[in-house]
Amino acid sequence: MDARPEAGCGAAIFDENGRLLLIQRLTEPEAGAWGLPGGKIDFGEPARETARREIAEELGIEIEVGKLACISEIINAGDGRHWVSPIFFARLVAGEPRLMEPAKHGGFGWYSLDALPASITTPTKALVNAL
Repeated sequence: MDARPEAGCGAAIFDENGRLLLIQRLTEPEAGAWGLPGGKIDFGEPARETARREIAEELGIEIEVGKLACISEIINAGDGRHWVSPIFFARLVAGEPRLMEPAKHGGFGWYSLDALPASITTPTKALVNAL
């Protein structure tokens, strides 16, 4: 195992009713929990571009990435790794969400902030705390 932190990113996408788009993780870290769509930043890829790419891969939608919402850190949440992740506000600009990677994700849904799933990821908690 490499002893250095890794970088990921996520996006807080809200619909016109103020509901947050979450996706259920099937892999570590935090397998089973519901979280923000996003993923690992590739070397040389700007975080905002990663958010656009990952969300297109995961949900088949196009987003416009806005300002930084918060920063999240996950330290050994089941995978023995340390993740640092910027979380951006984003807006859906094209497409309807659909499950594109069923081996990685158990589902997706729009949730009111006062009615989130019982098990949410660390980045989702960081976003809610920042709001």
